[in-house]
Amino acid sequence: MTQEAPVLVEIRGTTLWITINRPERRNAINESVIEGIKAGMLQASADPQIRAVVLTGVGEKAFCAGGDLQQGTSVFGDLIDEPTTDFGRLARVVRQMGIPIIGRINGACVAGGTALMSLCDLVVAADHARFGLPETKVGVIPVQVQVYFRNLIHPRHALELILTGDLIDAQRAREIGLVNYVVPNDELDARVDALLEKVKGASPVATKRMKQAINAMETMNFHEAIAFAESQIMLTAQTSDAKEGLASFVEKRKPRWAE
Repeated sequence: MTQEAPVLVEIRGTTLWITINRPERRNAINESVIEGIKAGMLQASADPQIRAVVLTGVGEKAFCAGGDLQQGTSVFGDLIDEPTTDFGRLARVVRQMGIPIIGRINGACVAGGTALMSLCDLVVAADHARFGLPETKVGVIPVQVQVYFRNLIHPRHALELILTGDLIDAQRAREIGLVNYVVPNDELDARVDALLEKVKGASPVATKRMKQAINAMETMNFHEAIAFAESQIMLTAQTSDAKEGLASFVEKRKPRWAE
């Protein structure tokens, strides 16, 4: 893509980077941004060489400041005749992905930006980043993000963000479970790179199966979930990656995962 594209997609080794590229609008979301992110996710899913995705924004001011209200956007559901939304369709694509997605939060992560961050499996934030759900202040509701928040943070924390519309700092976001790591801005890339090395060192087969299992067990009761988990343990133990992992442990070497 050109540098003028609303979303930049770049392959760096075995990682695909997706970068929102609207710094003049604080990386606000519009239909083109959602389509660009979705295209990047689909590209990553279709490429067996890609082991991880990083989602971030251009610059240091904002990861994503939410929907582009001044220019108008329907990505979160302004068109009443359409039963799905642009964001909902993106979320469905991400749900099927078997590779880790890391959010690199380089600044303000507000409203729809928080929804995009919630699509990520792991999140690293710069210490100057701010987070919040101020939608009710303009008469709308952040309901789609609650699909993720219900499993990420305690309902009281979610309600505080929604009912007050206040922004919280990165350390508070980490305290309530929204992000994994908070680092100084000049250490952001190094921390993302270190996390990438760790997740890409794991078995790609085990990673994909684990992500699928977590999603599947979300709606199961105890008896269903424990039986499903038992079946997955037995199935995964028969994979080529499991056999290679055991062999590498016995031989005291790094595993050589199949491409």
